[in-house]
Amino acid sequence: MRTLPDHPLRYAMVNELHARPFPVLTTPCQVVYFAIKEPKEARKRDRDQDRAHLITLLDQFGVNHPEARATHFEAILGKTDLKWESHTEFVTYSAFTPGLDARPFDPAGATVLPPDWLAKAPGQTMVAMMIRVEELPEDEEKILPMLLDCFVPESLAVSYVLDGAAVIAGDFRIDAAGFMRFSVFVRKKTGTRRVGRIVQRLCELETYRAASMLGLPRVWELSGELNALDPRLSALVSGLDERGESAEKVLHELLSIAGQLERLAVETSFRLPATAAYEAIVSQRISVLREMRFQGRQTFAEFMTRRYDPAMRTVRATEARLTSMADRAARASELLRTRVDVERSAQNQQLLQSMDTRADTSLRLQHTVEGLSVIAISYYVLQLMAYLTAPLSEAWHLPKVWLMAGSVPVVLVLVWAGIGRLKSTPR
Repeated sequence: MRTLPDHPLRYAMVNELHARPFPVLTTPCQVVYFAIKEPKEARKRDRDQDRAHLITLLDQFGVNHPEARATHFEAILGKTDLKWESHTEFVTYSAFTPGLDARPFDPAGATVLPPDWLAKAPGQTMVAMMIRVEELPEDEEKILPMLLDCFVPESLAVSYVLDGAAVIAGDFRIDAAGFMRFSVFVRKKTGTRRVGRIVQRLCELETYRAASMLGLPRVWELSGELNALDPRLSALVSGLDERGESAEKVLHELLSIAGQLERLAVETSFRLPATAAYEAIVSQRISVLREMRFQGRQTFAEFMTRRYDPAMRTVRATEARLTSMADRAARASELLRTRVDVERSAQNQQLLQSMDTRADTSLRLQHTVEGLSVIAISYYVLQLMAYLTAPLSEAWHLPKVWLMAGSVPVVLVLVWAGIGRLKSTPR
């Protein structure tokens, strides 16, 4: 039986669904996580440099290299499992090590990824996290005192997740060593894959929160530029009915403002939509955790509502303002173009009327000249006839004056008819 050939991308697209599996983690363990990003134009970075940096680490442990175009890779570095992922704007490194340090969140635990190697990364730190995973104590009342020793109480968020399978906690602050801390307390008999999903979602939550917040400084700059353009645009739009200035001059200024708004739209055409996409991922990652309140403390969702959502609303409001101003400038430009066209039509109408008047005057002058020409030509013809008819008048004994007088009407008619014939002859 003959089968249809496969689409060349069929297997690649299916494999992409399974490209980034959740880690399998046993309890207790600790996680060190980094997200590294170029400060500018990160989406256009040289990805070969990212791969070369990873290979430098793998060579230190004698581990095989990833494929040339790989966007994810897992390796075992001694006791530590390493997971590397390349994203649109950043690269992430996750190091999973079994067991716990004696001192919670000891910066020495981060040395599973060599500091000198990290310092040579092609980019800068966007996220640095330490996650401590341990068993949930039988007496859950002991959890909160433990957390208050490691986190800032004012911003601490704690909640049960995945139907009470674990308790997660974090204060979203950067400690003195430069790391953001999270704790995960897992109930006994919780599956290793479920533990891995919890840790992975915490890493993604913080990564995409940080990536989305990159839009806020750009929005602050954008707001300053919009604040400078808005009064100019409003003044021009409100003065459309005034006739003090030339419509063409106002149109040129409006087009200048519209051009600046279009430039701003182009400059933010990636960052603002990316911020919206990252925000959606943050909301989705929180929702899949299925949080429940823990001992009256704020949940991660409540923390984000108070601290994170206002920043995202600022981004959305500024983006909407930019779009609104661009639309206003476009509408005003169209109105002014219409006004300029109407004024030009009126000027053209006046010009045509003036041309008609001049043509009528020229026609009248031409008729006058034609009449004078008839008289002048007739006069000269009569003068010639006077010489021609002089012998006849003497022979017929007719007065010369009467003979000339009788010739005048005839000559006038003939000359007029001749000129008319000349005018009607096609050229």
